Amino acid sequence: MSENCFHCGQGIEKERISFDEKIFCCTGCKSVYEILNTNNLSNFYELNKKAGIRPEENSSQFDYLDTKEIFDRITDFSEGNTSLVTFRIPVIHCSSCIWLLESLHTLHKDIHYSQVNFTRKILQISFNHNELKLSDLAKFLTNLGYKPAINLETVDKNEDNLDKSLLIKLAIAGFAFGNGMFLAFPEYIGGEDYWMEHYKGLFRILMFLLAVPVVFYSASDYYKSAWYGLKNKIVNIDVPIVLGIFVLFGRSIYEIATDYGPGYFDTLCGLLFFMLLGKIFQKRTYSSLSYDRDYKSFYPIAVTKVDFNGKQENILLSEIKIGDRILVRNHEIIPVDAILISGNGNIDNSFITGESESISKNPGDKIFAGGKQIGSSLELEVIKNVDQSYLTQLWNKEAFKKHETGLDTLINKISKYFTFIILGIALVAGIYWYFIDLETMFQVISAVLIIACPCALALSSPFTFGHIMRILGRNKFYVKDTITIEKIAKVNALVFDKTGTITHRKKSNIRYEGSEIQEFDLLNIKSLVKNSNHPLSKSLYEFLEVQDDYFPVDNFEEISGKGYEASVRGNIYKIGSAKYNNQESKNLETAVYISKNNEFIGKFIFKNEYRENLRNLFTKLTNYKIFILSGDNASEENQLKEIIPNYSSMAFNQNPEDKLNYIKELQDKGLKVIMLGDGLNDAGALKQSNVGIAISDDSNSFTPSSDVIMNGEKVSQLDHYLNVCKGSITIVKLTFLISFLYNVVGLTFAVTGNMSPLFAALIMPASSITVISFTTISTWILGRKYFKKQP
Repeated sequence: MSENCFHCGQGIEKERISFDEKIFCCTGCKSVYEILNTNNLSNFYELNKKAGIRPEENSSQFDYLDTKEIFDRITDFSEGNTSLVTFRIPVIHCSSCIWLLESLHTLHKDIHYSQVNFTRKILQISFNHNELKLSDLAKFLTNLGYKPAINLETVDKNEDNLDKSLLIKLAIAGFAFGNGMFLAFPEYIGGEDYWMEHYKGLFRILMFLLAVPVVFYSASDYYKSAWYGLKNKIVNIDVPIVLGIFVLFGRSIYEIATDYGPGYFDTLCGLLFFMLLGKIFQKRTYSSLSYDRDYKSFYPIAVTKVDFNGKQENILLSEIKIGDRILVRNHEIIPVDAILISGNGNIDNSFITGESESISKNPGDKIFAGGKQIGSSLELEVIKNVDQSYLTQLWNKEAFKKHETGLDTLINKISKYFTFIILGIALVAGIYWYFIDLETMFQVISAVLIIACPCALALSSPFTFGHIMRILGRNKFYVKDTITIEKIAKVNALVFDKTGTITHRKKSNIRYEGSEIQEFDLLNIKSLVKNSNHPLSKSLYEFLEVQDDYFPVDNFEEISGKGYEASVRGNIYKIGSAKYNNQESKNLETAVYISKNNEFIGKFIFKNEYRENLRNLFTKLTNYKIFILSGDNASEENQLKEIIPNYSSMAFNQNPEDKLNYIKELQDKGLKVIMLGDGLNDAGALKQSNVGIAISDDSNSFTPSSDVIMNGEKVSQLDHYLNVCKGSITIVKLTFLISFLYNVVGLTFAVTGNMSPLFAALIMPASSITVISFTTISTWILGRKYFKKQP
């Protein structure tokens, strides 16, 4: 009796190793078992029996990875003690592989975290490169049985748009289908031809030989998917497809073996040809949607560009070129790899590494994209073009994701029950036809299993939301993922931050009250406010009409919601709220108070200008509860009431924690909340809300806490975006209906024996094409309805 290895499940061939009352095929499998057992990860085997990978006996050497040039090229990020690297692991194949690879931090103390992308077979690892060399990390993975595939293609992060093996499988199926039809044609037309009668056996054997590589190679992906699903106790949509293939193939072998008929080899090859063609079409479309999102859903992050005369200009992130100099203020994200020219860098890389450790940087040091400056502003020289997909990766970072459920989960549930229903229909129809016509029984079962594949059902949601994301992106409303669209459609409460969201950031009427400020101090104050990304600071910077000379700012410290202080040319300035400057706010007003060396100088009083057409917007939002939050006082409460007559509540003097708690209270009352905010003060509230919309005009306000980034010019059109998201849900439901109608009509013909398996194979991709066409047309109409003037 043959024995199998406890770890990898493969047959024991060369050696038999006993350990812990278990049998292993090699020392590698035994070692992996020991590692898992020592680290209390033995339930790896409970997830999936015999799911381990046999380690290679002669592990390849990875010493070349420690060469600086190779290390810099392969790693995604390297700063301080932490590096991030992405490896392609081709042998990832099941849930237990994912579980083990995402538990690496428990196996090695110098691995911080690891994350698997199952569909792309890639593994991202954060590790301490001072304690664990990159070569040792690769060897460690290899010893676990997950050898990284490292070559020029994976180093350059290039991906095949289409799996070449899928094209080969399609070509084989197409060749067999065409030739099989040619060989079957004489027998189909019938007749008593002597020559045909004499050679029909040869033709049938040739059709069988043509069908063998199609069944055992071209259809292999369906077998793997169905098998892995069943191993994990999941009945996926490939199970009925595999059953249909086996039924057709087995029936055909039976017919030619008993000389009952020619079988269905040509039909089977045609079925798989059309299914593989549909899979290629689907993959190409998904690839197109993915690329379109990475490239075109450009975040409206603008950067402050500085010329050699010190003049500042706000430009779009996409316009940054290598060699440009940019200004990055306190708490702003660094959008590109750059060299520090001036300023003291204190970089928080928590968005990239997950750790909040700050790294000091001096002029001449390299700074990676994605870091956040904490402190005074920096002047940087760009050394790389914007890597949009890298920023997408940061925005979608696992650490910032909320617990999300949506239509994808619903579709999976529908597909699961759908499969059981179809299997039940096939069984009942098979039993019925068994007593009437055995030949028809096989045809009916095959047709039922083929026609009922819920491919169109699974396609409806991603294609609809993919098109909607494009439409929203073209109109400067950049959605993080498709689930966000569904969440927006379910929202019933809107919370607006006031400053910078429903008011313009720059357009303010400003007047000064206090003792006269000398030019020396004005220059220092302008240098200091240049370091803050608060809307009032930016307005004040534009208001101060003095020469734009930048003086070094030392010991910059900002307290969110209160103000900031720093030393400029030997004097300490404090800029912020009245309380922060030990003053009392006598009047209800929005003001910025300024102190020098703990002596109050004066205050700049702001009268905000509200965005155009706000009154018209709020009259259209009658189906939502409207709430206004502001860190300012209630000086403009009456004006807000005139603009927003249908408000539910307003709250003023709100600090960042107050805003977050306000959102929590609304959610505790059962409301689903959209929070619209613009800056650091709103980050917690944006993350807490069901959907966080970050409003961006011309600042580097990138924040992973947001679900949507919206151009500030479009705030007055918010109702259009909400209606488009709601309309997309309607489209998805209609595509569900189309898919079900196809199945109902198809099954009616199939169970009555009036549909051949080949025709069923043609109907299946036709339903998918119908859904995709309907989605494309309906989303285009929906977009044109609300954004007529947009391209």
